[in-house]
Amino acid sequence: MLLRVAVVCACILGAGSAIAEDLGPEQARAFVVGKLFAYTCFDGTAGVGRIFSDGSVVGTIRPRGQSQVRFAALPPGTIKVDGTAVCAHLPGLPIEPCFRVQKIDYHSFRGSIAGLSFAYCDFYQRNPRTQLTSGAAMRPPATAIAIAKLRPSEE
Repeated sequence: MLLRVAVVCACILGAGSAIAEDLGPEQARAFVVGKLFAYTCFDGTAGVGRIFSDGSVVGTIRPRGQSQVRFAALPPGTIKVDGTAVCAHLPGLPIEPCFRVQKIDYHSFRGSIAGLSFAYCDFYQRNPRTQLTSGAAMRPPATAIAIAKLRPSEE
């Protein structure tokens, strides 16, 4: 579980479409640190997270999109820029995985483990304040509206 959280959180700084712009470690840091991102990964894992300037990570994770959403927090120094790479330091792991970051647009990027482009997560910047002003948080999902229209009225 710790490895999965680390990979997802570190991928917040990490990978691969043809139109994406590769970011260097310092560019990736400037693009990501302090911002809230929702993410979905190649294996169905999803959540929301934020990396802080001290390298700590706080967020949620739902492994493979099937289990319950869990809170995740990693200590300062977990995500760090090591010369030419963004890497994750996790006690107990035999390796220190490094990541590739590809900016897709001004609000999203793809992150992958260096050398394993199939292991990626897509990240989309989230601003919870916009949900308050747009009313999106108060609108029922379209599926709920469709189901309500299918049910006979119970009057």
